[in-house]
Amino acid sequence: MLHGAGMVDEWPRIPQPYEFARSGYDGQFEANMTVCVESYMAADDGVEGVKLEQQVLVTERGVQLLSTFPFEEVLLA
Repeated sequence: MLHGAGMVDEWPRIPQPYEFARSGYDGQFEANMTVCVESYMAADDGVEGVKLEQQVLVTERGVQLLSTFPFEEVLLA
């Protein structure tokens, strides 16, 4: 999932695949916006997991990672 950073509903956003048919894309990402990229890390059965979120700055040439705290490799395995 990818969504804007801010208060309230954090638009614009790209939803999870299971939500896409219902809502689709709802906005446009532009240079100088700060957005959040979420990854859900779980076992194959998806019963338990963790959502990891990184903030990035959208630039004219791509994105720049703003998050600086590293993930612990032992917890990602």
